Amino acid sequence: MRVAAVLFVIGYGANQFSPLMVMYREQGHYSAIVVAAFFGVYVAGLAPGLLVGGPLSDRWGRRRVLLPAVVASVPASAVLALGAFSEPLLYTGRFLFGVVTGIAMAVGTTWVKELSQPPYDPEADEGSGARRAALALSAGFGIGPAIGGTLAQWAPLPMELPYLVHIALTIPVVFWVAKAPETWAPAATGRSLLADLRVPAVAHPRFRRVVLPAAPWVFGASAVSFAIQPAALGAGRTAGYGLIFATLLTAVTLAAGVGIQSWARRLDRTSDTVAGRLGLVLVAVGAAISAVTAATGSPAVAVLTSAVLGAGYGILLVSGLLEVQRIAEPGQLAGLTAVYYSLTYVGFFLPVVLAALVGVASYPLLLVVVAAVAVGCLAVVVTGGRSFVAEV
Repeated sequence: MRVAAVLFVIGYGANQFSPLMVMYREQGHYSAIVVAAFFGVYVAGLAPGLLVGGPLSDRWGRRRVLLPAVVASVPASAVLALGAFSEPLLYTGRFLFGVVTGIAMAVGTTWVKELSQPPYDPEADEGSGARRAALALSAGFGIGPAIGGTLAQWAPLPMELPYLVHIALTIPVVFWVAKAPETWAPAATGRSLLADLRVPAVAHPRFRRVVLPAAPWVFGASAVSFAIQPAALGAGRTAGYGLIFATLLTAVTLAAGVGIQSWARRLDRTSDTVAGRLGLVLVAVGAAISAVTAATGSPAVAVLTSAVLGAGYGILLVSGLLEVQRIAEPGQLAGLTAVYYSLTYVGFFLPVVLAALVGVASYPLLLVVVAAVAVGCLAVVVTGGRSFVAEV
């Protein structure tokens, strides 16, 4: 619970920005491309945080890497609170929070998995670690936007208060996680840090053929739901309530994602690729329905789309983590988890790409293309899974 709390508060702080994008467009008067870039620069920070954090924790231990990261999330939120009308500060704050989130996700997910097995939890089953980490992270991803968006819509100091609330939540978690048991005792290998940053398991056939094609759609689904749909609808359809409507879409997405994760873990037991295939089907269907949202401007269809995409997100997140835990050797688990999360966050570049292309093609057409690409990735996963089984 101590380590899961870190995943919760980091997820809370990272994703509360999603509905606030509407606020920055409407009150900060930033362009759609700039706001989408605020979203994307977070991924630019997240990738190095993930890729360095995981191997560093294999080298130094879980606590020594995760604790400074959660401490650093406090000044990262403070920069965002101070930068309401400063584009450089918003870029800086989002980048810092990306680095912090990357470290926390890679190390925290691994630490939760190790605490969900003997001798720390003898009664936990094989999939408990992935499920607990995914639930804690997804709960933060969902509750953060719900509270942050509500505060920004109706409370005073809309551009500052959400971040101050996150800081208040994080400070006690810092002291709580400091007492969590260390699970990893690194041995002196004599290898350089650069050597430790290499993750040989990425060359595993199953990772390349099954995990890699599905991973970007974890957060690609979320991005379509609560970043692209509000932009595609336009301010006219939700006049005066754009921020709270974006908050609703975020909450529906994450509620569906959290609600389906326990079932996704059980589904994985029936076949090691069925969950990933179903997740991609839901993403493709959700992207197609989002094209209808953009064409009709219907808020009701947008909410339905968010539920479908959220279910796809939840299934893909759990199935991907389970695949990673099956593939990785113990000494490479944090590193491979980091690589996996880096790939999932590629999906958050979708809003930037579509915002740049909307002058060339309409949102409905672009979203149909997104659905078609998801179907192509589904075909790769299906054939890749069969090929791997045949090779074994």
